Amino acid sequence: MHEYQLVRSKRKTLSIQITREGQVVVRAPLFSTERQIREFVENHAEWIDEKLAEATRDDRISAQEFSPAQINVYKKRAKGIISRRVAHYADIMGVEYGQITIRDQKSRWGSCSDKCNLNFSWRLILMPIEVMDYVVVHELAHLKEMNHSPAFWAEVETVMPDYKEHRKWLKENG
Repeated sequence: MHEYQLVRSKRKTLSIQITREGQVVVRAPLFSTERQIREFVENHAEWIDEKLAEATRDDRISAQEFSPAQINVYKKRAKGIISRRVAHYADIMGVEYGQITIRDQKSRWGSCSDKCNLNFSWRLILMPIEVMDYVVVHELAHLKEMNHSPAFWAEVETVMPDYKEHRKWLKENG
């Protein structure tokens, strides 16, 4: 569930706004119940994830140097977005995973331990959401095949037929 700022006013519909700072603002009519608002946010979780990822990419510093405070903000955003993407794809792939950890990895986008724990670089939120999803699917596929065999790549392709395109993007831009 996304954290959000709630603004009630004399309006007729619910809306969601993502600020430049990456904050989720929900605008609601005075009469909306907490449950209606929560369900509205849950139903728009994927859209929110995409917009937060876009806001993060747009917020990049040209020199690609980040302060510790900025890294902490990005890690927090990454934890929320990546955790939801992992849950989504794990359900599709029929796999169970352990803990999800967001790290300051510079040479790896993700990894999967033999205890089914998943590690991801916070820098994934600087990538297009499709590329982030590819890394998530890649790591989840390791829960079925702990190697890069043809069976592993077949598993990735089952969920993401265009994975080669995203893999290429990562090699060229990552």
